[in-house]
Amino acid sequence: MASSKVYHFDEVAKHKVVKDCWLLIDGKVYDVTPFMEDHPGGDEVLLASTDSSLDLSLGKDATNDFEDIGHSTSARDMMAKYYIGQIDSSTVPSKCAYEPLQPNSTDKSSEFIIKILQFLVPILILGLALAVRMLTKDEVIV
Repeated sequence: MASSKVYHFDEVAKHKVVKDCWLLIDGKVYDVTPFMEDHPGGDEVLLASTDSSLDLSLGKDATNDFEDIGHSTSARDMMAKYYIGQIDSSTVPSKCAYEPLQPNSTDKSSEFIIKILQFLVPILILGLALAVRMLTKDEVIV
């Protein structure tokens, strides 16, 4: 990696335009300005990862956005050339900090309802088809 400079969150948050764009991903700061035109999703995707939807004056940690897309290994390898330093984690506001998503294992009721519906709906359709068949069978004149 090219540098081990430590950046304050406020400094990173200032760089959020097409001609000067920095991203904070996994505690690392990347200057993606040269990559703006080449990004497969377009520069809008990268710019959207710089602003917090809560307050446009704040920046944001782009880790969730980056991880949600499911980037390839080559895309992850490419990040090294845009790396410019680390973030001072004590300067990242708590509402902007990356928090890994935790699976919600407490809500089993919705899973149960889905399983019941997956069983009952086909049976109801089959029953309705048989009822229609029986009712229309008597009405057919040969």
